[in-house]
Amino acid sequence: MKTKLVIVESPSKSKTIEQYLGEEYIVLSSKGHIRDLSISGVGGLGLDIENDFTPKYEIIKEKKKVVKELKDALDGVLEIYLATDPDREGEAISWHLKEVLKINGRPYKRVIFNEITKSAVIKAFEDPRDIDLDLVSSQETRRILDRIIGFKLSKLLQNKIKSKSAGRVQSATLKIIVDREKEIEAFKEDEFWKVKAEFPGFTADLVKFNNKNVVLKNEQETDDLLKTLDKEFLVSSIDTKNRNRDAKLPFTTSSLQQEASMKLNFSSRKTMLIAQKLYEGIDLESETVGLITYMRTDSTRISNTFVAPAIKYLNNLFGADYVGKAKVAKKKPNVQDAHEAVRPTNVFNTPSKVKRFLTKDEYNLYKFIFERTLASLMKPAVISTKTIELTNNKSVFKASAQDLVFDGYLKMYGKYEKLDLSELPNLDEKSTIVPTEVHKTQHFTKPPARFSEARLIKEMEDLGIGRPSTYSQTITTLKTRKYVSVKEKKFTPTEQGTLTIEKLDEFFGQIISVDYTARMEKVLDEISLGEQEQFEIISKFYKSFIPMVDNANKNMDKVQPKFTGEDCPKCGSPMVFRTSRYGSFEACSNYPTCKHIKAKEFEKPKTVSTGVKCTKCGKGEIVERLAKSGRNKGKTFYACDNFPSCKNMLFGKPTGEKCPNCGSLLIDDNKGGVICQETKKCGYKQGDKIEKNDAM
Repeated sequence: MKTKLVIVESPSKSKTIEQYLGEEYIVLSSKGHIRDLSISGVGGLGLDIENDFTPKYEIIKEKKKVVKELKDALDGVLEIYLATDPDREGEAISWHLKEVLKINGRPYKRVIFNEITKSAVIKAFEDPRDIDLDLVSSQETRRILDRIIGFKLSKLLQNKIKSKSAGRVQSATLKIIVDREKEIEAFKEDEFWKVKAEFPGFTADLVKFNNKNVVLKNEQETDDLLKTLDKEFLVSSIDTKNRNRDAKLPFTTSSLQQEASMKLNFSSRKTMLIAQKLYEGIDLESETVGLITYMRTDSTRISNTFVAPAIKYLNNLFGADYVGKAKVAKKKPNVQDAHEAVRPTNVFNTPSKVKRFLTKDEYNLYKFIFERTLASLMKPAVISTKTIELTNNKSVFKASAQDLVFDGYLKMYGKYEKLDLSELPNLDEKSTIVPTEVHKTQHFTKPPARFSEARLIKEMEDLGIGRPSTYSQTITTLKTRKYVSVKEKKFTPTEQGTLTIEKLDEFFGQIISVDYTARMEKVLDEISLGEQEQFEIISKFYKSFIPMVDNANKNMDKVQPKFTGEDCPKCGSPMVFRTSRYGSFEACSNYPTCKHIKAKEFEKPKTVSTGVKCTKCGKGEIVERLAKSGRNKGKTFYACDNFPSCKNMLFGKPTGEKCPNCGSLLIDDNKGGVICQETKKCGYKQGDKIEKNDAM
């Protein structure tokens, strides 16, 4: 008899957990949030403004069936466990489940676990707790603020400039990209020159002149300096130092997304989807187990329950000389240390052991997480740096090289980190040496680089914009809204994206500023700790924000559509360019009175003649064409140019000969043979006739 109901978020997670619990447990999934703010009330915000901004919730349309199934499952159940994800979002989902399913009168507990392994899940069920209402309040505050900003700004921008949406985090992130583009556009390059001396086996760079760092602004200055050099250079000093290179800390959500982008060429969205699968459970034949801990975390901490066996594993694998200890990072502002770093759940589930159960991408990401975590417990690499300083009158030149003395953590993680190793020849101090060449090169300063996805995530993290779990969705939204384009893996704002930020800057500069967004994240953290009160935060924001919206509605110029230069053939009004989700089109400016839309003129596909007459209609000629759509899009095919009167089509180049069986055209089968175009009806293949003659 199943008397205990467990509710989790993910269906795949429910299957994994059900295997760990006893027969009295039934594990079901809410499939994420079951309800959200309604779109009723003032401005469709789903808030009772006059009653302390009380939120009004409604069940999400697509989740009504799920809710019914969960309610039905309550029959005969004596205990209920809410085991949603161990973060604010998961806490809020548990609270919504409690409210919607009306389980207040029954024994229920909140269960959290950072990894989906049998031992972790069983332990969590032995130590349940109540729902943390401060965490729920923090998530609810975020949702309410984002609803107010999103609804009000999106409606305004749609009406005024045809932008699709705006948001607290989304717009602040877009502003970073737009501001960087403006820096690039305003950048003025400066000329500078470098001087190098080439010696047998190495190159030395000019670093100082007359005891000052060298800044050569033009060729004349460079030539004047070169004239001061003698033929011989003095080896003034040789210095060799060893330095430690420490291993990187284990992955957080943010660093995982950044590093996977740079090292594995994964988008942040792809990284999080794969990590979710690794966390929720992989079928390893004998059991289904989560291979990594929860992938939404700010922490770099790893538990002693993992460290101890990991140290033993490393000792057996590489020896005691390589074994270090867990590193403790200095806590940054806004970091929630609620649970561990992203790490393997079991050090003995090595990448090679589980490889056959994973897809290629799952394996690569798991291997990356596994080796990063293990490397963080290893000793530093030791790198020897040798520096030779050469002087020539008032000029100082320097050459450096580095060598790996001890590989340390690189024994595990070296494939992900490049070392620029090189050698310098053995020279004696105070000796002289003559260069083979001293040359000058012209250079120009470069503008700031556009953001790659990894660099944008790093910037968002450093500035405190949003939470790591929202980075991927924010970037995806900017792409979907066509506010940014990606060229050579770098973000460039579109014309619409730039216009959006310019208008928001003009009327809502305070709201979309980086500082404001970061301060709001701090406030939300304080609410989660019970240090701030939800109503006060929302009320204060609303009272300052709504006047800004009213002012923008009154004073923001409405962007007028561009005229095509033609008049509407139906009413004579000017035709204008418009856009929809299907692309751009030309329509009457007198809409909705006149709904005329100009039909698109489709370009006739280019054709290449084969010189073969069509055997079906006897009038047309078979030409080569390129498929524009369908499953054969981009592929070459052959057809009669008398289309649509004749619809003869061939998926092979005609030879110019007729089939001896049926008189249709013979075509190349792309395998070195020739067949009849009516393959299914006729079936003739070149050689059939010869084979029949031989048989006779």
